[in-house]
Amino acid sequence: MKLKTYLLAGLVGLMAASCSDDKNDSVGDDNMSAKEKSLQAATRDYVDYTVLPTYEAMADAAIEMCDLCHTMQDNFAQGNLTTADIRKAGEAWKQARKSWELSEAFLFGPAANHNIDPHIDSWPLDKAAMENLLVQIRNGNPWSLENNGGYGLIGFHAVEYMLFELSEDENTSLVHSTAYTPEELEYLVAVADDLCQQCVCLEACWAGTDNLSERKQEILDEAELDYGETYGWEMKNAGSPGSRFKTYQEAAEEILQGCIDIADEVGNTKIGRPHMGSTTEDKNYIESPYSLNSIEDFADNIRSIKNAYLGTRGSSVSDYVKSVDNDTDAAVRRAIDDAIAAIEQIREPFAKYATGAESEAAMEAAGSTLVEALEGAMAIVAGR
Repeated sequence: MKLKTYLLAGLVGLMAASCSDDKNDSVGDDNMSAKEKSLQAATRDYVDYTVLPTYEAMADAAIEMCDLCHTMQDNFAQGNLTTADIRKAGEAWKQARKSWELSEAFLFGPAANHNIDPHIDSWPLDKAAMENLLVQIRNGNPWSLENNGGYGLIGFHAVEYMLFELSEDENTSLVHSTAYTPEELEYLVAVADDLCQQCVCLEACWAGTDNLSERKQEILDEAELDYGETYGWEMKNAGSPGSRFKTYQEAAEEILQGCIDIADEVGNTKIGRPHMGSTTEDKNYIESPYSLNSIEDFADNIRSIKNAYLGTRGSSVSDYVKSVDNDTDAAVRRAIDDAIAAIEQIREPFAKYATGAESEAAMEAAGSTLVEALEGAMAIVAGR
């Protein structure tokens, strides 16, 4: 399996090498329509200045978080684990988490194709399954996350649960106490390793493994997790041999659909399900509850839309939409800002305020108004 992966990576690398990544290299550039040229510039800057830096920052923070979790385990074994050790790991978790939430407008491609999204970001945590797994570890039974786990007890929220805890009144997020068991730290390190590997894998799938640091390549090698994919190259070279995108319009539609999907999820699932839910399961469907990071998660999801649509540097899809219909572009920009503002009016802990008027307003702003505005932009790009 490993040999097959490396052969595939080599073929993709040869393909990328045969098609220069220079901005003027696409087949038939001289014959492109004005629309295609505009969306070409937008797509290439989107990959280079929004997607790749976001995933690089996430992978870097995940590696730091993983190293700090290992330090916690080592210090615990030596009898000198401190609150400062746990706090450092928690801060690294927050940095990785922020980059992940800022990436959710581009959950298409590798994140979806390789199930990385559900792998690292399923919630709520399955605490019953986690406790059962800890019993297996404590009893010395053979175990692994692959065989004894599931999406409900791995990823960001499993690490979160092991690094943060709520105060007795559940109004404040605290650094986890140093009173771990050896089994809990064994579990934490295993989950942190797995999360780190998946974050590095995402960067590799977009940037190409050869463009990663030696440390990151070693992580993928040890995990046997190299898909040999260069999704970013494919988007930037739409219409070239080896790209799944026939046109830059198709790539731009993918960008916009990613924005629509996360706006809908934030409004109608992340906020809407706890707000509207009549069951205990719905009310407990809270993202990042132990770190009290829910509101920041939601707002960063909308910022991911802002970065994807407006761009962080150079050209953007917004530029093309504005050139065709200024009012539609203005509506999207306004809806993005309004959604962020509405979300930031919700107080933490979200579990206590999910049913309030502020949550209802944010649900409407993200899940309805912003979705409709983005669908208007999609209609322009798609030529409908």
